[in-house]
Amino acid sequence: MSLFAHELRLLLRQRLTVVALALLGLLTIAALAAGMLEVDRQRAAIAAIPAAQAEDIGAIAAWIDKDKDAGSAAYYSFHPTWDAPAPLAFAALGMRDVSPYILRVRVLGLEAQIYDGDTFNPELALPGRFDFAFVLVFLAPLFVIALFHDLTSGEREAGRARALEALPNGGRALWRRRTLLRLALLWLMLGVPFTAAALIEGVPVATLAIVLLLVGGYLLFWIGLAALVGRPRWSSVANAATLAASWLVLVLIVPTLANVVINQAIPVNQGAEIALAQREAVNRAWDIPRGDTMDRFFANHPEWADSPPLGTAFHYKWYLAFHQNGDESVAPQVRAYRDGLEARDAAGRALGWALPSVGVQALLMRLAGTDLSAQLAYQDCIRGFHKRLRTFYYGYLFRDRPFAKADFDLAPKFDDTVCAPTDNPAI
Repeated sequence: MSLFAHELRLLLRQRLTVVALALLGLLTIAALAAGMLEVDRQRAAIAAIPAAQAEDIGAIAAWIDKDKDAGSAAYYSFHPTWDAPAPLAFAALGMRDVSPYILRVRVLGLEAQIYDGDTFNPELALPGRFDFAFVLVFLAPLFVIALFHDLTSGEREAGRARALEALPNGGRALWRRRTLLRLALLWLMLGVPFTAAALIEGVPVATLAIVLLLVGGYLLFWIGLAALVGRPRWSSVANAATLAASWLVLVLIVPTLANVVINQAIPVNQGAEIALAQREAVNRAWDIPRGDTMDRFFANHPEWADSPPLGTAFHYKWYLAFHQNGDESVAPQVRAYRDGLEARDAAGRALGWALPSVGVQALLMRLAGTDLSAQLAYQDCIRGFHKRLRTFYYGYLFRDRPFAKADFDLAPKFDDTVCAPTDNPAI
C-alpha cells in the first residue's frame, strides 16, 4: 500500500494530471446535473397533466351535458398519454431528447396523431445530448490519452526508465501500479459523481453496479489501446498523435460512416409520410358512399355490425368509422416503418460488438429505457389505450346511447405501468 501511496504523491505533483482529473470530475458532475434537470423537467410536465386534463374535461363536459351527444364528446375530448422516465434516464437521455414523451390523443385516426409528433431523426441522434453517456463515450477516452500516452515513453525520454526498472518492485510491477492507479483515479472521477446521482434518483443497486462495471471496462479498453500504441517505443508526441487519431476514428468517423451505411442499406420512410397517407385516406372517405365505408368498417369490427342503420343526417359513428378505416389502410406502411427502424437498431447494436463506443452507448440507453425499443413500447402503449378509448365511445355511438357529464368519469385512463404490445400496429 505504501508503494501505491508513494506513486499517488508523485502523480499528484504533476499539474497536468491534477488538472485533467479535476476537469473530468467537473464535466461528469455538469453532465449528471444537466441530465437530472432535464428528467426533473419531464417529470414535472407529466405531473402537471392531471390538473390540466381535469380543467379541459370539465369545460367540455359542461357543454356536452346540454345535448348529451356522444359524438361531440369523442371528437372534442383529448386524452393524455405519457412515457415517464426510468430512474437511470438522467445518465443517457437517448431518444427522449428527439421523440415526444407526452402525447394527447383523440378517438380519431391515431397514426396521424402519433407521427405528427414523431420528430425522430437518426442523424440527429448520433452524438446525443450532453449527459453522462456523452462524457463517458466521447470525452473520457481523451483523458485516458492524456494520462497514458507518456506512461513509459515519458520516463524513457527523461532518462529514468532503466533506473526505475532496476529498482526493487520496479519494471513491470511499477508500470502495473501506475496503470492501476491512473485507472482507479479516472474511474473515481466518473463513478463517484454517478453513484451519488444514481442514489438520489433511486437507481436499483444491480443497475448501478452494471454501469460502474461498464465504465471500468470502457476505460480498460482505451488503456489497453494506449499500452498497445506504446509498445513500439515511439516518442510521447507520436503516441499522443496516434491515440488521438484512434479516438477520432473509433468514436467519431467509423460510427458516423457506419450509420450512413446502415441507413442506405436499410431504407426507411419518414413517419410524416404515414401521417400524410392516413390523412389522404380519411379525406377520400368524404367522397365515398357512406354504406361502403360502414361495410368496410363492419368487416373488420363485426361486433358493431348490428348498429342501427345510418340516416341521411351526419352521424359521428360514420365519421369515426372512416378514421379507423384510414388507420387500417396504412397498417402495412406502419409495420414496414417499424420493421425498418428495428432492423437499423439491430444493425447498430451488432456494430457495438466491434466498436466499444457504440456498444457502451447502446447499453447505457437500454439500461436507461431511452432507446428505440422503449420508444416503440410507448407507441404500443398509446395504441392499446386508443383501442380502449374507441371501444368505450363506440359503445355510446353505435348503440345511440346519450353521453352525460357523469360519463366522462367512466372513460378509460392512461396507465403507463400497464401496457401490452399490439400485434397489429394499426388496429
